[in-house]
Amino acid sequence: MIGFKIGTIERRVDKRMVEHFKALPVANVSDCMSRMSGFGPRIRPMHRKGVLAGSAVTVRTRPGDNLMIHKALDIALPGDVLVVDAGGDVTNSLMGELMLSHAIQRGLAGVVLDGAIRDLAWIREHDFPVFAAGVTHRGPYKDGPGEINVPISIDGTVVHPGDLVIGDDDGALAIAFDEVETVYAAALKKHEAETRQLVAIEKGENNRAWVNEALRTHGVL
Repeated sequence: MIGFKIGTIERRVDKRMVEHFKALPVANVSDCMSRMSGFGPRIRPMHRKGVLAGSAVTVRTRPGDNLMIHKALDIALPGDVLVVDAGGDVTNSLMGELMLSHAIQRGLAGVVLDGAIRDLAWIREHDFPVFAAGVTHRGPYKDGPGEINVPISIDGTVVHPGDLVIGDDDGALAIAFDEVETVYAAALKKHEAETRQLVAIEKGENNRAWVNEALRTHGVL
């Protein structure tokens, strides 16, 4: 039935690959995805510190309602990331201390919510990754509709159940299951290159010739 549906996850990203991505800056990954993937600047980290990485359990819910988010928390597996498309509405909070405590107890890797949270002071005291679009004291309804483990979209990024979701202080993004290894190889290469560049900067040996070369192509020099 459309509006009340619970799907299944047929495949999850390998735990080894999840750990590999925890060591990479999200910005490096984003650059290697042509700077076209991400959940947008509205989805910000709300927790104290810590990176996010895990397979997506997706939820699409009516704005202001968290019935299916509760169900998703109960069926998600340890290491999963709850990714909720709530339409970006921040009129009502959809998760707070109680639900997030339940997520921690179940071993989830974190939460990405295109909606609002509450109990911000509690969230800021913990390292459990929580990314959300806003904060409000006004609580949710629990009537539905909503769907679990269906394709969702956050700020133009489509997320399928089982896709890899990562996040750090710069924001969060999703990587399609079939592209995870390719993206990792490219992001690792970029991260290693930037690490070498930082060493060169510290030594005063950074090559800046590319700036003038770029300006010449525009006829400036």
